[in-house]
Amino acid sequence: MKKRRQQRILEIITDKKIEKQEELVEILAAEGYNITQATVSRDIKELRIVKALGEDGGYYYATGSTASPSLKRSYNILTDSIKSVDNAINIVVVKCISGRAAAVCATIDDMERSKIVGTIAGDDTIFIVLKTEEEAYVLKKEIINLIER
Repeated sequence: MKKRRQQRILEIITDKKIEKQEELVEILAAEGYNITQATVSRDIKELRIVKALGEDGGYYYATGSTASPSLKRSYNILTDSIKSVDNAINIVVVKCISGRAAAVCATIDDMERSKIVGTIAGDDTIFIVLKTEEEAYVLKKEIINLIER
């Protein structure tokens, strides 16, 4: 069942531009799969699915094989450089390997998240200011999920 579901997820993201896990849950539920968003999240992690920047400026799920070379480089910069991520109120603090914060910060800036008010990088630390505490928590979780793949 799991292998069949995961294969179907790969087919769906290949055929359609899926922006949110909830969209996958709805499609799979309509096809008779009785799953939760948490299950889809685990499947995405196991399948090493990433979010790719679309031509329209939106982000959608893609497999590593369909992701662009620039996305793969960005992913590598993040996974190879980030040591930890935390948030305090509406600020996300990213700790990096010494000398890599500027590259990581530029990669995060390229994500074009409208909720980011601004970023600043030192040698090994980045401060990302968001509009709300909730948005900071969501970004922190997104970065953690990305680097833990």
